[in-house]
Amino acid sequence: MSGDALLRLDGVSQQYGRGETAVTALSGIDLSVAEGELVAVMGASGSGKSTLLTIAGGLTTPTSGEVIVEGSWLSTMSSNDVAALRRRTLGFVFQDFNLIPALTALENVALPLELDGWKRRKARSAALDALRTVELTDRADHFPDDLSGGQQQRVAIARAVVGSRRIILADEPTGALDSTTGEVVLRMLRRRVDAGAGGILVTHDARHAAWADRIVFMRDGRIVDENANRNVESLVVGTPRP
Repeated sequence: MSGDALLRLDGVSQQYGRGETAVTALSGIDLSVAEGELVAVMGASGSGKSTLLTIAGGLTTPTSGEVIVEGSWLSTMSSNDVAALRRRTLGFVFQDFNLIPALTALENVALPLELDGWKRRKARSAALDALRTVELTDRADHFPDDLSGGQQQRVAIARAVVGSRRIILADEPTGALDSTTGEVVLRMLRRRVDAGAGGILVTHDARHAAWADRIVFMRDGRIVDENANRNVESLVVGTPRP
């Protein structure tokens, strides 16, 4: 693992509402992700995990604090520039896949590149390469409804890593999958990170967190503990990191 931070959150807080009705979703979060590092974020429902992920990905602006992506401070950028950074650098993997039913697997993966101005032929060539990394080139012309849940999630991972994207943000990506296909998805995510990306995996399952290099524990919008994954593995008998 390199020491170069691809993503950094400095003193990030998020508050909704004002006065007596204000709700604090995050409070003083400091977190960094290096290239070649997968960080798992664990905690109970309502602990702030998903809010952290949306802020890290530039989908939500924090009430205070800074988000730095590959040296770029999001607070100094226009909304258009942040959107362009998301398309080029940040890849999201969601529990419900978020694939477009009317597009094939190849078209779904190529879409972010085409929206960023890539020529169709170049975008689809890159999309095919991304599908190759998740071993789905034989399903490139299939629509989402013709794919299994595990295959759809692998398409979603291909879309997340297509082009030059180097930061992968995954929110409970195996929650809707059985254990076998869930392991395939985690293996794909781990492989991409090992190739030089950085990643955050939000999960409630210690067996899934065992795939990460580091585990961060959240409670009530705060990071309350942090461990190397070998400490989490001791909680999951017979589930060593792959």
